[in-house]
Amino acid sequence: MTVKRQSLLREASHQTVAGGSAGLVEICLMHPLDVVKTRIQIQRGKGDATSYKSLGHCFKTIFRQEGILGFYKGILPPILVETPKRAVKFLTFEQYKKILSYASLSSSVVFTVAGLGSGLTEAIIVNPFEVVKVSLQVQRNSFSQQPSTFAYAREIIRSQGFGLRGLNKGLTATIGRHGVFNMIYFGFYFNVKNIIPVNKDPAMEFLRKLGIGLLSGTIASFVNIPFDVAKSRIQGPQPEPGVIKYRTCFSTIKTIYSEEGFFALYKGLVPKILRLGPGGAVMLLVYEYSFAWLQENF
Repeated sequence: MTVKRQSLLREASHQTVAGGSAGLVEICLMHPLDVVKTRIQIQRGKGDATSYKSLGHCFKTIFRQEGILGFYKGILPPILVETPKRAVKFLTFEQYKKILSYASLSSSVVFTVAGLGSGLTEAIIVNPFEVVKVSLQVQRNSFSQQPSTFAYAREIIRSQGFGLRGLNKGLTATIGRHGVFNMIYFGFYFNVKNIIPVNKDPAMEFLRKLGIGLLSGTIASFVNIPFDVAKSRIQGPQPEPGVIKYRTCFSTIKTIYSEEGFFALYKGLVPKILRLGPGGAVMLLVYEYSFAWLQENF
């Protein structure tokens, strides 16, 4: 094996480990907000008898009826997938960035397109886990009464199969969600980071990256949330049992808009931003510092 190939493999392995570490830290810190976001997104207007009145009411109701562990429903699927998912997210971004560097494109375009590519790749891998996670999150029974993750996954496969009506339903919405998010997330972060000068003070440099990462996650969350709402509706329980109302991404967005109005496409925006604003910053910082440490020590 040549020295160059060894160097490339070493770098790729460090990107994989750093990306996986970033994902694991983020999901453990931010999962309760993901549960709240999903609960709010599946509501179908004020006529829904089980509707939460506000973000605070949702938190209080879950805690009172389901206990503290209610906020961690569906956490096993993202934990199982978050390490490889985020590893794929950062690894593919770096690889797409390298490939695109051979084309005569500006760095801003390279960062944005590489982010889009990483999001599309990530979505295909993560979608089956998202189907199981959402199915578990929307259940309002206590944590101890909930079926196990693996039992629920087996039930989905048994009753609905692996296809677009089963373990891969909502794939187009997931592709839209991740593609748009990563395109903005990586494009904004690295382009703005290149514009704002590096600070020699380590503490100020940390805050510089934290601030840019926070903005990246917030803006990306705001832009991609219609895809997220559509994904929750498709993967969550249908309004009428046995009748599939929400099938594809854009038809679902159209239905929500026509029946519930424009702002229904932004349901769950506050918990999403509260999660992916700071969560996005955490991921980028853990990735960058972990990668630098691995490169220096291994």
